[in-house]
Amino acid sequence: MQPNDLETQLTALQAEAQAAIAQVTSLDELEQLRLKYLGKKGSLSQVLGGMGRLDASDRPRIGAIANEVKEAVQAGLDQQRTALQAAAIEAQLAAETLDVTMPGVFRPQGRAHPITSTIDQMVDIFVGLGYTVATGPEMETDYYNFGALNFQPDHPARDMQDTLFLPDGNLLRTHTSSVQIRYMEENDPPIRIAIPGRCYRRDTVDATHSAVFHQLEILAVDEGLTFNDLRGTLKVFLEAMFGDIEIRFRPSYFPFTEPSAEVDVRWKGRWLEVMGCGMVDPNVLKAVGYDPEVYTGFAAGLGIERIAMVMHQIDDIRRLYGSDLRFLNQF
Repeated sequence: MQPNDLETQLTALQAEAQAAIAQVTSLDELEQLRLKYLGKKGSLSQVLGGMGRLDASDRPRIGAIANEVKEAVQAGLDQQRTALQAAAIEAQLAAETLDVTMPGVFRPQGRAHPITSTIDQMVDIFVGLGYTVATGPEMETDYYNFGALNFQPDHPARDMQDTLFLPDGNLLRTHTSSVQIRYMEENDPPIRIAIPGRCYRRDTVDATHSAVFHQLEILAVDEGLTFNDLRGTLKVFLEAMFGDIEIRFRPSYFPFTEPSAEVDVRWKGRWLEVMGCGMVDPNVLKAVGYDPEVYTGFAAGLGIERIAMVMHQIDDIRRLYGSDLRFLNQF
């Protein structure tokens, strides 16, 4: 083989490689070209394989030319790699650029439902008085909903007109008082709990009644508690809710308290009944294993919807369940 033939091949290889490198658009393609021209089995190695047939005097010159070609191809590869990497960075920056002058995407803020906000307000007051929030199941047994609360077997609340019974003999709780029993069974006095929750009764739905409603009850059991403690607690609570208002207690009856009372507030010139209350009946204390000769307690309960309707001057309880945004956006 003549030296001029190898020199021509090397020159042509350099020109071909540089032209191919200039057309590359990705780093993967560039790596493939490097292997094609400078790899162990690449084009340059194949051309240099013919140097063994040259005269010894020609080899240094052809070897020097081969090094120049290799360096030129390598330099082209490096230059193109730098350019491609810079272009990739520019493209990424352009794609991730945040235009701080663009208007933000509007996301309407949610608001607390009037029932939820009323519950939160009430719970905050009682927590501030040292009460703990307690909850329980909405599907109850007859024992926890009635029996342990001193309801007699023939009490009218057990009738289908007032209670939603289930096929298995259980029922949907008619009040949150059932949680009082469950909590007392698992905790020793002194206790002070506030119990918010959903209740169910077989009521005909109208402007002031709903088959599904919410209650909040409180229960305190300790040594030496009296009706005066109950009255003072409710006075603080009602003044926190309604402001400086007139409050009165009227005798009433509940199976689980004795004595019992209805609580009224004078609101906008008229008396409004807002809750029931009383001292815990000794039979209820006995049902959970408390000694009524040592401990006394008081309880009170009110309807969340009724308080929300009074505070927000809502004329129909059904508005609270209608999901009408024109109504709810007022709150």
